[in-house]
Amino acid sequence: MSTAPSLVWFRHDLRLADQPALQAAMDRSGPVIPVYIWAPEEEEDWAPASCSRWWLHHSLDALSQRLELLGVRLIIRRGPTEVALSDLIRETGADAVFWTRRYEPEVIERDKQLKQLLKSQEIEACSFNGALLVEPWEVATQQGKPYQVFTPYWKAAQEKLSGDEPLAAPERLKTLNNSLESVSLQELNLLPTIPWDTAFHEQWMPGETGAQAALNRFLDEIVSDYKTERDVPGRQGTSRLSPHLHFGEISPRQIVQAMRARKLNLSAIGPKTFLTELGWREFAHHVLYHFPKTPQEPLRAAFNEFPWNDDPTSLRAWQRGQTGYPIVDAGMRELWATGWMHNRVRMIVGSFLTKHLRLPWQAGAEWFWDTLVDADLANNTLGWQWISGCGADAAPYFRVFNPILQGVKFDPDGTYVRRWCPELADVPDKWLHNPWEAPASVLTQARVRLGRDYPEPIVDHATARDAALAAFALIKK
Repeated sequence: MSTAPSLVWFRHDLRLADQPALQAAMDRSGPVIPVYIWAPEEEEDWAPASCSRWWLHHSLDALSQRLELLGVRLIIRRGPTEVALSDLIRETGADAVFWTRRYEPEVIERDKQLKQLLKSQEIEACSFNGALLVEPWEVATQQGKPYQVFTPYWKAAQEKLSGDEPLAAPERLKTLNNSLESVSLQELNLLPTIPWDTAFHEQWMPGETGAQAALNRFLDEIVSDYKTERDVPGRQGTSRLSPHLHFGEISPRQIVQAMRARKLNLSAIGPKTFLTELGWREFAHHVLYHFPKTPQEPLRAAFNEFPWNDDPTSLRAWQRGQTGYPIVDAGMRELWATGWMHNRVRMIVGSFLTKHLRLPWQAGAEWFWDTLVDADLANNTLGWQWISGCGADAAPYFRVFNPILQGVKFDPDGTYVRRWCPELADVPDKWLHNPWEAPASVLTQARVRLGRDYPEPIVDHATARDAALAAFALIKK
C-alpha cells in the first residue's frame, strides 16, 4: 500500500462523517490532504450575489475548524481545477485523488476528463457516492429506460437501498508537516458586500454541527406529525435540512440511520412521508442525470410551443412580493429575507408565475437559483418543471392553484401572511387572503390603502386561469 499523500477533494460533501472519499484516503497509510478548489466558471452558474455563496463561506469555515481540531488544514486553491490539482500533486508528491460524485451535467463531463487525465499520469483517481441513497443509473424500468414518474421509481429505488451503516468521522488524520500555500476563505469574496444577509444568521447554522442539530430537532419534535405539519407555512413543520443536504454537511444515509437508531416506525405516516420526500430528491437527481438538458429545456417537448408571456414588470412584482396576492407575496418576501421558502408556498408561487402570469418556468428557476440557500440544480429543475406542467410526473399539467384558497387552506389563521406582509396585520382572517374584496370600512379600520400600503392584484385569478387553460389547450392540440 502506498505511503504517499492522498488528496481529498471536497466539493458538495462538506463533512467528516460518512465521507467515503476521506475514508478511502485514510485506508492508505500515507498523509491526508483536504482540498477545496474554487472554480465557479467550470460549473453551472454561481450567480455573483447568490445566497448559496453565503452558505458556502460559512460551511467551508465550519469544515476548516473541524479539520483543525484533528490537526489538519483545509487547503483552499483557486481553479482551474486541473491546474490546482496538478500543482498540489507536484508540491506534495501525492499519488491519489479522491472525491465524492456530483450529478450536474457540466460537472460530470469535467470530472470524466479530469479522471482520465490523472490516470494517464499514473495518479489513482477514484470517486464515490456520498450524496444519494441510490445512484441514478442503478434504477431503470423493465425496458431499461429511466423513470419519468415518481411512484414506480421510488418503489424500485427502495429495493436497491443499502443497509450499510454510515462511516464514522475520523478521530485523527495523518498529514504533512509542511505549510502548503492556501487562499484564505475571505479572499474568495463569497460574502455579500452589502448587508442583505442579516436575517440569515438568525435562521441558519451552516456546517456539519448545524446539520446534526437540525436533524435532531426534526426527529425529536416534528417527524411524527410531518404529514400534516409540512403543509402549514406558519409553523415549524418541516426539516429545513435541504441546504445541509445540498452542501453535503449530512448525507441521506445518515438521516435514514438516525431514524432507525431512534427506533422510529418507518411505515408510520409521518416518517414514511418524510422518507418519500428524500425519495423525491433522489428522483430529481435520477431525472437530471438521464435528461441533462432539462435545466434549460422542458422534458415534455410540447411545451416548447407554449405561449409564454414576456412581461418584465410582472416578473419584478413577483420577485419582490408585490403581486397583490398575500400568500404569494409572503412567500417571495420570506425567500428574500431568509434565503429559503416553505415547500407548500414554493408550489403556490411557482404556479402563480407560470400559470397566472404565464411567465416561463426558467425565469422562476433562475430567481430561485440566485436567492435560495438550498439552490440545487436537480431539485430546482424538477420542481419548476413539475409545477409548470412540462416535466416528469407533472400530471395533471393543467392544474392551476387558486392562491386565495391555498392561503385559506394552509394559512387559515394568517400567521404566515401577517409575518411577511405586516402591512396586512390588522386585516381580519375573513379578508386576509383576498383583501381587495373586503368592504372599504374593514380596510380603513385595518389601516390598509390598497394600491398604496399594499398592491392591488396584478392579475384577476379567474381571467388568468382561463387564459392559462386556453394556452394548455393549444399545446394539447
